[in-house]
Amino acid sequence: MGSAEIRVSARGLTKRFGTQTVLSGVDIDVAAGETLVVMGGSGCGKTTLLRLLIGSHRPTSGTISLLGQEVGSLTADQFDEIRKQFGILFQSAALLQSLTVGENVALPLKEHTDLAPEVIEMIVKMKLELVGLREHSNKLPSQISGGMMKRAGLARAMAMDPKILFYDEPSAGLDPVTSADIDQLILELTRSFGVTSVVVTHEMDSAFTIADRMVMLDGGRVLKNDTRAEFERIRSLSPEQAAALPEDEQIVNQFLRGAAQGPITRRRSADDYREDLLGLDAGERGFLPSGTARPG
Repeated sequence: MGSAEIRVSARGLTKRFGTQTVLSGVDIDVAAGETLVVMGGSGCGKTTLLRLLIGSHRPTSGTISLLGQEVGSLTADQFDEIRKQFGILFQSAALLQSLTVGENVALPLKEHTDLAPEVIEMIVKMKLELVGLREHSNKLPSQISGGMMKRAGLARAMAMDPKILFYDEPSAGLDPVTSADIDQLILELTRSFGVTSVVVTHEMDSAFTIADRMVMLDGGRVLKNDTRAEFERIRSLSPEQAAALPEDEQIVNQFLRGAAQGPITRRRSADDYREDLLGLDAGERGFLPSGTARPG
């Protein structure tokens, strides 16, 4: 990435819940003004990675740095100051249902600044104008569509002029036109304000529209971390061409193409058969035959 300012960084990031390892040795860097898309199948660890980056979870091992500061070395008050410099668009938008759209956007400004009410009102109008919702400021979340709620959530995430934006499945549950609208908003925010974005998504059309770089996770590890152009090259390969790739890139190819046949489905079928044959409950009690690996 050359001399670009690195705003989000993780090194050797590992997260375990009990005996289950959800993330294993993840390394990422995201530069100023860059959009990194994190993708992978269900249960691959992408949501856990996002939660670690925003401080909802603590890593079992490894380090996270935001805006040049290692999070693990900060006090709670110091991390709160970092939090003021990033925004989050949740999958469900997470608007407070008892507040109007405008009041939702104003909330972080009221909580974290000493701005006068008239200044906050002006900022709210500006943020809602950015997402095309200024005329809906006085409506409750129940009175607007799902796509409008996502845009309102994005306006709230932008309220404090953050340097970093985290997105959790921004296109989830939206029709294709509304999804494309959200993609364009993400692009415009990046171009206009130089915001660094980390986007967790499984929507391939969206991913290839907004990404500068992409990371694919599988079983908690990074399969590939590269430019959008390199992912596009792998996606464009035919099944015959993909068969000559290393196994990790074969997995990437199958996932990007949404193909029914490939290493992902072969592995899944083998795992399901093994669990059915050996009996998951028996394995958990330690009754597997000697020398047999435990399921999962």
